[in-house]
Amino acid sequence: MDTPTLARESALWAKGIRHVAGLDEVGRGPLAGPVVAAAVVFSDDMTDIEGLRDSKQMTARQRDRVAGVIRSTALAWGVGAASPREIDRMNILCATALAMRRALSLLSPSPDHVLVDGNPFPELRCEHEAIVKGDATCLSIAAASVIAKQSRDRLMVLLGSRFPAFGWEQNMGYGTAEHIVAIDTNGLTPHHRRSFTPVSQLKLFC
Repeated sequence: MDTPTLARESALWAKGIRHVAGLDEVGRGPLAGPVVAAAVVFSDDMTDIEGLRDSKQMTARQRDRVAGVIRSTALAWGVGAASPREIDRMNILCATALAMRRALSLLSPSPDHVLVDGNPFPELRCEHEAIVKGDATCLSIAAASVIAKQSRDRLMVLLGSRFPAFGWEQNMGYGTAEHIVAIDTNGLTPHHRRSFTPVSQLKLFC
């Protein structure tokens, strides 16, 4: 199991680049709910955070604990989202970039350098450095992945309490068999993504 480190951030700090933001998103694939991005900036005297890994390798309880540590120790952090309506209007890639830009816009101080998980992302419309498997190897990106995942999961649990038929507190809006059956039985909510298959092939909105 990979453990994220500060190696990339330290190399940038050594060059005099002080404010390095890690950036990641969650929720590109679900049938319901927003896509959420988070950005995290650590100070150059930061040390490792115990238990921080790629958010997908952590339990909800572990993410809650580590997210609290991140928020209390980070120099800056921000969370941005794009709604299902925005996703349907502009497509998921552009909406993801919008959520990322919103997260970055909340950082104070503004970042001098952005590290993003995965491959280069032209839709982001700003200079950035892409790191493959960054959420598993780069501490600031891993931190962003945890904040994004925890933030979106909390929102989906809240929405699940308002629309209990869809089981969002368990499936987080992803297209599980039970979720699809619930859509077919109950129709769609304003939180479903109209442009996503199989949502677009099912019933009209409630």
